[in-house]
Amino acid sequence: MVDQQTREQAGYIFSVGKMLRNHMHNNLTRLHLNDRSIEGCDLSIAQMNLLMTVRSSDDLTLSRLAELLKVSPPSVSVMVERLVERKMLIRTRSSRDRRKVIISLSPESEERIDKMEEQMLASFIELVEELGPETARKWGEVLERVEEVLRRQNRQGKETCS
Repeated sequence: MVDQQTREQAGYIFSVGKMLRNHMHNNLTRLHLNDRSIEGCDLSIAQMNLLMTVRSSDDLTLSRLAELLKVSPPSVSVMVERLVERKMLIRTRSSRDRRKVIISLSPESEERIDKMEEQMLASFIELVEELGPETARKWGEVLERVEEVLRRQNRQGKETCS
């Protein structure tokens, strides 16, 4: 059983996490409304997550992408198809195994994501400046510890699933 203080702290952290997510989403929406030349800002969070996953992975197959996103292969297939139609993703045959199809970002998509990430970083720079150096330093320390715990939990989760 979880004590009341732990429950309240977890609830607060969860709500601030949602605020951060909404902050990012609102900034992407604002970016899209203010600069229509940066296409791709009208993506859903799921589509952005998919693009970021593709960006950070080499030789990514549809089945591996589904596994990383924790969605079914048919669901990821539909998402990929829509992004291919929008010329944000490219499908190519693997040079090592012609039966495999590799999913990658289009050069235009890479550029769009770079611009969106620059805008997102700018919004976080603004937030950090408003927090001030001491609070930002403490926040960084807390996030480092959170990252350690999450990485450990992810490793343990993989070990128990094997």
